[in-house]
Amino acid sequence: MPKSNEIYLDYAASASANSSSVHRAGVEAKIKLQNSRKEVSDILGARPEEIIFTSGGTESNNLAIQGVVWAWFEKAYGGNFSVRRNCLRMPHIVTTNIEHPSVLETCKLLAERKLAEITIVPVEANGIVDPKKIKKEIKKNTVLVSVMYANNEIGTIQPIKEIAKAIKHWKNLTRFQHPLLNKERVGERCIFPLFHTDAVQAVNYLDLNVERLGIDLLSLSGSKIQESGRVGVLYKKKTIKLAKVFGGGDQEGGIRPGTENLPEILKFSCALKSAQNIKEQESKRLEKLRNYFMERLRTLDVRKSDVQRPQGYIINGDLKNRLPNNVNVTFPKIPSDLLVIELSAKGIMTSAKSACKSGESGGSYVIKAIRQAQYQGFPLVKLAKGNPWYDDTGGVRFSLGRDTTKEDIDYTIKVLVKILTKLKKWYH
Repeated sequence: MPKSNEIYLDYAASASANSSSVHRAGVEAKIKLQNSRKEVSDILGARPEEIIFTSGGTESNNLAIQGVVWAWFEKAYGGNFSVRRNCLRMPHIVTTNIEHPSVLETCKLLAERKLAEITIVPVEANGIVDPKKIKKEIKKNTVLVSVMYANNEIGTIQPIKEIAKAIKHWKNLTRFQHPLLNKERVGERCIFPLFHTDAVQAVNYLDLNVERLGIDLLSLSGSKIQESGRVGVLYKKKTIKLAKVFGGGDQEGGIRPGTENLPEILKFSCALKSAQNIKEQESKRLEKLRNYFMERLRTLDVRKSDVQRPQGYIINGDLKNRLPNNVNVTFPKIPSDLLVIELSAKGIMTSAKSACKSGESGGSYVIKAIRQAQYQGFPLVKLAKGNPWYDDTGGVRFSLGRDTTKEDIDYTIKVLVKILTKLKKWYH
């Protein structure tokens, strides 16, 4: 006699309620999945069918970049691999030198395999890219421009809307003389280059409406949203064709095969909605805390018993056009990794560079990029060992969140003064 009036005999499926199954449990799971898709699309100002669920931001970025490149090849050479390998003309990608590793390394990998030509535009000294420099690098075989919405290390907010306008202006200028490969059968409008933005860090604080931003592809990750599921999202405009990067089933429009992680997707959509509801209020609160933190840094008061005032510092990235929760600081000659360890010993958790690069030796490539931009006008100053701004000093990222209080900031400053006073004896 069954314990209940429902007997489940589909344990060979990938989940107890596989949304691809046709039995009742599967249908119910699919309804929940579609509801979550609708919730996410509403927040982005998109259509449900334009939302692709992934495992995270890294996969979303890969699907966007590689999907565009392979789609170009399929259109240009009919999928003939031998022609692709020997073709003189490759698709071209424009990006910046402070992108997340999942963008930069993917682009570099395509270049190494001679599948794409890559142009990396350096940001300015404030960590923000000039839209005019992006536009200047676009050419007739450019298929994609990928610029992150907000940087994961220094928190600088990129002028996404202005870049979108620059791309659109370029398209309008070339729409009638553009090669046939860069037109789709939706009128004579130029499709390429497409515009992709990694919005993983922006999700809690900035406008995510894809129409207002003017983008074609957008990546999100649940890892940056409190109480969210460990999943990602790729927004793909309906008119855009992405080639399949993975083989497998036809889930997620055939772009991302594999059974959807429904429990995590449900948590993600709920957390995303919650984050959007408090976005404005929380952004203002964190901005006040961030500014208070930076003000305390400016007025560090070391008492007479502390030998002397610690060495100066520099806040990395633009002081205004940055995320409300980000403070990235460099202390000359003091290794950032050591400072992170010292702070951790006092119960303060920070980071020195992107977690995806934390296992590698050397400083932050993002800090190095803006330091090089700062020294462009000073050719006699060599950015090398011995220079106090050498990249192995790096920067320490203090990122605030929903649980951060003013008391936390005060304690951090107090501990920071003691640590710097100690370390300066070793490194100065």
